[in-house]
Amino acid sequence: MTVGVGVIGAGVISAQYLANLTTFPDLEVRFVADIDLERARARAEEFGIPASGTTEELLADDGIEIVVNLTLPAVHAEVDLAILAAGKHVWSEKPIATNAADARKVLDAAEAAGLRVAVAPDTVLGAGLQSAFRAIADGRIGAPQTATTMVLNPGPDRWHPAPEFLFQAGGGPLLDLGPYYLTTLVSVFGSVVRVSAVGSIARPVRTVESGPRAGTEFDVTVPTHSALLLEFEHGTSAQATFSFQSAIPRAGFFEITGTDGAIVLPDPNMFDGQSQLWTMAAWKGLTGPEQPTPETIEATGPADGRGLGVLELARAIAAGVPERASGALAAHVLDIMLAATRAAETGASVEVTSRVLAPEPLPADWDPKARTLA
Repeated sequence: MTVGVGVIGAGVISAQYLANLTTFPDLEVRFVADIDLERARARAEEFGIPASGTTEELLADDGIEIVVNLTLPAVHAEVDLAILAAGKHVWSEKPIATNAADARKVLDAAEAAGLRVAVAPDTVLGAGLQSAFRAIADGRIGAPQTATTMVLNPGPDRWHPAPEFLFQAGGGPLLDLGPYYLTTLVSVFGSVVRVSAVGSIARPVRTVESGPRAGTEFDVTVPTHSALLLEFEHGTSAQATFSFQSAIPRAGFFEITGTDGAIVLPDPNMFDGQSQLWTMAAWKGLTGPEQPTPETIEATGPADGRGLGVLELARAIAAGVPERASGALAAHVLDIMLAATRAAETGASVEVTSRVLAPEPLPADWDPKARTLA
């Protein structure tokens, strides 16, 4: 048995998804759809997928059970609702929507139809972060208390051929990069209850720097630097900074401190990578400037890349258990980002009212290349 999969959106990110989805024995990619029919056809041919065409044609295919939504953030909710109306489960790129009302519509529609919605990022299912999550769950740092994370760079206008959407409503480093880091935080600490934040725009006009439209100027309408202070429901806290206006790149810094130690996680935007574990016990007997040597935690498990969440969703549906990268988790992360936006605008802390359970870590032997669906 295989689960039929369709993909809507044949842009840049679709190649990463299809390169992996077409290698998982439990899945069969049947159709690629795009508003640009030639682009859909070319992508389908590139990966040996039997059909391509319009979204309507994809949704009419009874052999497709899960649809992967790779459209622009501004239409994620609209496309998800159409997928659900066609009786199919959803895997959506992040964010789930650009506002809380649309996210709620998607979740309510799924519940009413008895269908599932799961949402990127699925980097949290990769070997790097999952190995760190298992170490934390095993009590290696004691009870998690605080975290500090940041991702800073000059911005995607340097390399993206059409970067405007990343600097306008639904974009910015908060909504573009925030889901990777905030999903990781919620996976460890649980729900956020309060957010304080500041934001800024260093350059209100930017220029496309690569591709055929190089030299084209465009307006920046959302903050290109966001700094957040997060409070979690159990009294723990975290600091998070997301920036498209730093000349010094800092990718993936992520440190969690617990009652008995600390762990430095790999980049939440990647599927692999080691963690470094420091314990309070290792400091015993050391004096002066001497420091203990941290323990390296090697990544164990799958690191295939984008598409792991689609597979985990398919297996969760078959097993009748909750999927880990759930729509509820994505909606809570969206609520955090929207609260941060309001906090930066008003200068006041903003409450987050939604709640979500932190998902359990994947088993270390979870294998995407195994055939598990009878």
